[in-house]
Amino acid sequence: MSRKILLASAVVASLVLAACSETSTSSSSSDATGASEVAANLTGATGSLVAEGASSQQNAMDFFNVQYQQAVSGASLAYTASGSGSGRKNFIGGQAVFAGSDSPLADDQVEPAAQRCGGNEAWHLPMVIGPVAIAYNLPGVDTLNLSTATVAKIFNGSITAWNAPEIAAENPDAELPETQISVIFRSDESGTSDNFQKFLVASTPENWDTTGQAFPATVGSGANGSNGVASEVKSIEGAITYVESGFAKQQSLGVANIDFGAGSVELNPESVGVALDNLAFKTEGHNMVVDTEALFASENEGAYPLVLTTYEIVCSAGYDENTRNQVKDFLTVALENQNDQLNELGYIPVTGQHLERLQAAVEAIS
Repeated sequence: MSRKILLASAVVASLVLAACSETSTSSSSSDATGASEVAANLTGATGSLVAEGASSQQNAMDFFNVQYQQAVSGASLAYTASGSGSGRKNFIGGQAVFAGSDSPLADDQVEPAAQRCGGNEAWHLPMVIGPVAIAYNLPGVDTLNLSTATVAKIFNGSITAWNAPEIAAENPDAELPETQISVIFRSDESGTSDNFQKFLVASTPENWDTTGQAFPATVGSGANGSNGVASEVKSIEGAITYVESGFAKQQSLGVANIDFGAGSVELNPESVGVALDNLAFKTEGHNMVVDTEALFASENEGAYPLVLTTYEIVCSAGYDENTRNQVKDFLTVALENQNDQLNELGYIPVTGQHLERLQAAVEAIS
């Protein structure tokens, strides 16, 4: 079993134990009150809800499933982390009730998805949010500020040492060593590489011009998977990578503050929340396909827009009654548990305007 799975399983298990402990120490009257408050928003439909898709959502789905089973006795989620492409394919084919995906339906999948939904539109609900960290290993440098242009120049090989003038100018109070920069990138094809490159193209096009799930192997060295790149950076002084924040946290790596155009911004739930409040969409109504180009190029003060907005792709209508109720119950529970426990798993809880529009969309599923 990989270290990634062991770590994730340990965290999820600790959250389950904590929830059980909390339940056992509460009075029966308070338990009944809490259950009734949750149940008031739920139909109570039972059965196994089958879903499939992005592995990036696996830990979130496991956590939500624990809460779902506690909220609705006799209900559960069976989520297969087979990848976004397989999730979308099997949602369209009717083998999955909904798909978890880091990318929206392709143009040629929109109509088949509508047919699968009984002639109704399939909705994209961006509700599992994974910020991407610029993670580094540089002893003695606890705070690091980098502009988007400097990030691109590091990853394209234009900046090769930690005391380069560009980095020094952005960190006047830091004691930067002469250490050479070791760039670590994903050697496997990944949605993280795709979105990171899209971010660089959108935010600093003069310094980056490639996109795609394969990262160019022209500078630095590759490692497989998110845990692989984070572990590699941990083992190499002077290394840097792009990785989902949860993996940077697990390895106790430094995480750079990024200047997206309005001053350096720390990666935290509040700064990601600002970015989410300012999302633009390519679609209308409750179907929320994020305009990632606009997101990645945004310069809103206090916002951290380098995030993966991964979707639950659902039928807006067309399910049988029990399945519809299960879908709505599960998604309602997921939105009611956007909390610190989810943050511990490396995701950013959705809040504010974005939470409200997701809640409205779930309510509108018919």
